Amino acid sequence: MTLQDEENWVVSAAAKPVGICPDCGRRSRHRHGWHNRRLQDLPVQGQVVKIKLALNRWQCRHRKCGRRTFTDRLPEIASPYTRRTERMDEIVRLIGHKMGGRPGEYLMHRLGMPVSDDTILRQLKRNNPASMQKDNIRVVGIDDWSWRHSSRYGTIMVDLERQSVVDVLDDRSVESAKAWLQERPTIEVVSRDRCGLYAQAAREGAPQARQVADRFHLVQNLRAAIKEQMSVYGHAHVRPILSEDAIASATAQHRRARLQHRQSRQEIFATLQALRQQGLTYSEIARRTGYERRSIANWLTSNAPRDRNRAALNPTSPLYFETFLAECWKNGNRIGRHLFHDIKNRGYTGSRSNLERLLKVWREAENIQPDDPLPDVHVLEPVRDPDTGHVISSVVAAALCIKPRGLLTDLQTRKVNALKQGSTVFAIMRDLAMRFNGILRSRNSEALDEWIDELTAIMRFASVLRRDIDAVKNAIELPWSNGQAEGQINRLKMLKRAMYGRAGPELIRARMLPLNHRN
Repeated sequence: MTLQDEENWVVSAAAKPVGICPDCGRRSRHRHGWHNRRLQDLPVQGQVVKIKLALNRWQCRHRKCGRRTFTDRLPEIASPYTRRTERMDEIVRLIGHKMGGRPGEYLMHRLGMPVSDDTILRQLKRNNPASMQKDNIRVVGIDDWSWRHSSRYGTIMVDLERQSVVDVLDDRSVESAKAWLQERPTIEVVSRDRCGLYAQAAREGAPQARQVADRFHLVQNLRAAIKEQMSVYGHAHVRPILSEDAIASATAQHRRARLQHRQSRQEIFATLQALRQQGLTYSEIARRTGYERRSIANWLTSNAPRDRNRAALNPTSPLYFETFLAECWKNGNRIGRHLFHDIKNRGYTGSRSNLERLLKVWREAENIQPDDPLPDVHVLEPVRDPDTGHVISSVVAAALCIKPRGLLTDLQTRKVNALKQGSTVFAIMRDLAMRFNGILRSRNSEALDEWIDELTAIMRFASVLRRDIDAVKNAIELPWSNGQAEGQINRLKMLKRAMYGRAGPELIRARMLPLNHRN
């Protein structure tokens, strides 16, 4: 029987006058009692539908059966103790997986299926298994993601063949990743970034699998090595503190660089003012000069070129204690932890890693020998951008060094040509980078050893490659990479931020795993 009131539909029904015991399967007509059960079903024309069922409780009188009483079961309609039908539970799970709690609640109310956000999330987590697909994973990608940046990290496992997440671990440790891999002996390939933690976990947890280093991270590690090398040879703000003469020379060089920078900005300002006086619009000036229209507007709204203000030093920077550090350095005290303790007592509030970066620059400046394999490069003048006149930084030079010619814009092509003409280091590094890109795309690792032997200028990067040589060669020969894992991490970050403080491990795992893995 179906009734309709102002707000919803009510469907009444009664169970059959006979029961079947779920344990022994015998029929029974001996009624023990009855009760009403209410279920929520899919809506009709946007109105709520409720099902009112009159169910019986039966006695099982079979002597060999351990059950004495049982209730009518509705396996095709609803599970025991649930308050919604199976087909509505499926809708709740789907909307909760795709939208989350609060947005799902709004949509369900609008569709005529009122469910609270807490119920949606409980239903989603209830159907989330502890582990998935233990027997049929062949190629897995491992990467880390941050609960809180620089504080706490987790681990994500991605099936690269099916391009889907198979698990999300709460922490980033060798033990957890090793245990996860040991439970899945069918894994044949483990793709990872350059993190040594996951390399150790793969060696111990899946010794039968081939490890693959991610090609993107290999190129980025090469870029970082090139940037470091370019910084040593004059493209960055290297501050060697060796003696008073060296300090005076560095100060004079810095003043000359700032003076040249101001002169180049004055020339740009004069050019823009002349074009403006000719009656040209900002858009036309931008088209002729290649600058951004917003930058041109900022230049022309002032009467003189604006000089860039350098941020004032504070106790969080080791340069705030540069005089004291320089004195300790000249006296032979060059151990990072000792210097960190000394400046900590003088009010330093920064990290030790920040101090080590400064000390690393000083050590590299001292290690430059006259018989360096790249002679006379460090005395070259800084290379300037042919379009703006600004000094090309080591960051920009390293990024251009690894970018193929076919992907360069016209402005970048001119910068590359200027760097090749003005810096022998850049020409050598770009040749090495382009050869490395060619090796990565060739699917043939035979030329890798010869290429590594030529890395005399960046020996640290060469030693890192040799330590992980098998994984690097597998990255060249095999088609797998960690790109799919990086994309899934972006999705995880979006879900984590959308769920605010409710994004616990269980809920994140439930929303990251695909629904078809839960059946």
